[in-house]
Amino acid sequence: MDANVQKRLGLKELESKIVTADEAAALISDGDVVGMSGFTRAGDAKVVPMALVERAKNENFKIDVYTGASLGPEVDKYLAEAGVIRKRGPFQGDAGIRNLINSGDIQYVDAHLSHNAELVRQGIIGPIKYLILEAVAITEDGFIIPTNSVGNSPIFAEYAENIIIELNISHPEALIGIHDIYVPAEQGKREAIPMTDAMQRIGDIGIKVDPAKIKAIVISEEPDAPSLIVPPDEETQTMANILLDFFRDEIKAGRLTNQLMPLQSGVGSVANAVLDGFADSEFEDLVVASEVLQDAVFNLIDAGKVKFAAATSITLTEELQQKVYGNLEKYADKICLRPQEISNHPELIRRLGLISINTALELDIYGNVNSTHVSGTRMMNGIGGSGDFARNARLGIFVTKSYAKGGAISSIVPMVSHVDHTEHDVDVIVTEQGIADLRGLAPKERVPLIIENCAHPDYKEQLWDYYNRAVEATGNHQTPHILEEALSWHVNLAKNKTMKKEVAQA
Repeated sequence: MDANVQKRLGLKELESKIVTADEAAALISDGDVVGMSGFTRAGDAKVVPMALVERAKNENFKIDVYTGASLGPEVDKYLAEAGVIRKRGPFQGDAGIRNLINSGDIQYVDAHLSHNAELVRQGIIGPIKYLILEAVAITEDGFIIPTNSVGNSPIFAEYAENIIIELNISHPEALIGIHDIYVPAEQGKREAIPMTDAMQRIGDIGIKVDPAKIKAIVISEEPDAPSLIVPPDEETQTMANILLDFFRDEIKAGRLTNQLMPLQSGVGSVANAVLDGFADSEFEDLVVASEVLQDAVFNLIDAGKVKFAAATSITLTEELQQKVYGNLEKYADKICLRPQEISNHPELIRRLGLISINTALELDIYGNVNSTHVSGTRMMNGIGGSGDFARNARLGIFVTKSYAKGGAISSIVPMVSHVDHTEHDVDVIVTEQGIADLRGLAPKERVPLIIENCAHPDYKEQLWDYYNRAVEATGNHQTPHILEEALSWHVNLAKNKTMKKEVAQA
């Protein structure tokens, strides 16, 4: 046996369980509900799913796949395109599976990420026949040490009938010790989660399971797929500067200090770029309490701005992967990975007073946000953890560019085509045009701030025209709308490839 494998496998009685990926994949049957480790392309199962892809070339079978969040291409592209996935939840982020969801070939359960553990406990998800879990090691005392994400793995491991371990020896051993695995008891028997500071550690270093559940161990050396985020551009830097000025105003008003409050930044290029903007600011001793640690977080640790960062996964670009995992000891005492039902727990978010920064696809003139559906019908990725954070955060901030498709689409519309975050959960909106602080405002008070401060200049007149006519048509109702026209911008986009009104009239 390879010395590195032997070192990572602390329970020697499990050595007899080492098999090939094909042998492990053969254990899974048609119709099984399969849990997989992984959260935003990090710590995900890889070699066994690819063995399932090979098996599907000669055999028709389908499984339901539940994870922490999105996985790499092994599952969300190749396994999906092989026709193996019947149902998928609770989040995805690959064009391959997205196309199959939108064509109706795969059923997709889009859900708040903090809710999934409860669905497993209640048996709504399950029974889970197999969990495929990537691990960096199994300790002598029986703890499975995840790699660079935790996600839903602890609850899956508790309720799964069987477990397949992908022991990934390409991940650094320095990952051992950065996890904080705390699993709440069943509802009705649950004590308060003993955390009052995001820097606290309240759990175990790994996932404790009955070794008898482990049916197979497959050795892997496959790296995580790199994050797809793109570098900040001029407009995202402008958004970052706008947000930093907003925080300065909050400090002047006495609502925040120079350390702010724990920061959460959603997955994606815009939110990551906004967080990157802190690097050259005066803010310091920052704490991140998020669901994903992206490039910006490690850049801020290097810049001496972030003193501690907790999440449920680490998702990095290829460049940052080499930098961070090649020198993980430098960061190990400053980072912590928790189960997603803890990182995204609504009560903890409110208790700790998080500042939440997430990305919108579109928003309307009253502050409702669509973060999932293109033109109301086509799924993009999913709601992810944005709902967990936005509703419960001290400050629920949504960022987006004011336009898309070169200006053919306005990100601010009369009525969103799908509502993920109601106006009640949206405190602040930021685009490259400016900021709208909606706190304490009635619907009609929000309209001028959103249109004048956040909308693209090409669409301001069109938005005002709709709103003024809506006020006149409804007799100045609480939330004026012309129902026959409220979604006309999306209809125009479908017909004419633009939301601009003059094209519809041409």
